[in-house]
Amino acid sequence: MRFAVYLLLLFPLPAALAARPLGARLPPRLATWLLTVGAVVLAAASSLALGVLAITALIRFPLLARLADGRWSPQVAQHHDPASLSVGLLACGVLGATATAAAVMLWRRVRTLAASAAEAACMPGREQLVVVDDPAAEAYALPGLPGRIVVSTGMLDALDAAEHEALLAHERAHLTHHHYLFVAFTQLAAAANPLLRPLASTVSYTVERWADESAATAVGDRRQVARTVGKAALAAKRTRARGRLPAAALGLLGRFAPTEPGPVPRRVAALLAPPLRGRTALIASVVALLLATALCALEATRDLDTLLDLAEHGSARHLAAHSPTALSADQRP
Repeated sequence: MRFAVYLLLLFPLPAALAARPLGARLPPRLATWLLTVGAVVLAAASSLALGVLAITALIRFPLLARLADGRWSPQVAQHHDPASLSVGLLACGVLGATATAAAVMLWRRVRTLAASAAEAACMPGREQLVVVDDPAAEAYALPGLPGRIVVSTGMLDALDAAEHEALLAHERAHLTHHHYLFVAFTQLAAAANPLLRPLASTVSYTVERWADESAATAVGDRRQVARTVGKAALAAKRTRARGRLPAAALGLLGRFAPTEPGPVPRRVAALLAPPLRGRTALIASVVALLLATALCALEATRDLDTLLDLAEHGSARHLAAHSPTALSADQRP
């Protein structure tokens, strides 16, 4: 195959390197969308590249050609394909492993979201806010139909009334903007291509920043939200909270373990600074990478289509040359 198919395997590298700077320098809503779309497109493109290389290896085996009623010529395919057989076989193995990992991740995410919806539906009352009697400081949004916001009495005791408003606005933003879907899509993309893991981890951060900015807009005070994030993190650390956080939940402290409450200092610093604005150069670079990915994917599929046509025509000529009619014509005086 030509160089386009290999570029599809290389494009995730610059994306992985640029993920954290994009998450820090672009408005969180824009960064989340760009990183999520980029992760899905790059994962699909790299899977396509592996599939193309795998097909070029498989069509070289005469047994498979015979099973397909001789629709292609393995000799012609090998002659016209510059990719080596070892590269194609390696692509087969990698594609099988990544497809399995993606399927497992998809199953886990679907099961987790279904369990979250069931848990939200079984919670008492019909209000969105559910207060649980627990001295540990916890607060999170639980996806479901309807989604619920769960806050412990320990968290309420740690914050004042104005901070309660900021906390609820943050959790409400997670449900309103369906942040769990952005996290799920990027995790699925990272399972299909491990090089995209930095994009998934950055999206876990940018959805929290997005909720922070939504809360700041709702309460009209960025410093108040920054103070709420900081006090909630200290309260959670002091009371050793988040031991029973559901897997699908998103909360004020992020998706991290109790000993690592997340990049809270970065979020607080961002809230204390002026709001970020879109940077044309960064956005243009992301769009350019995605357009290049689309063009290379198109070129790779065209290369494969051309190779299959050559192999099919070679098989047709071979059959015509060895047909009874052709043999009788050759034997005429």
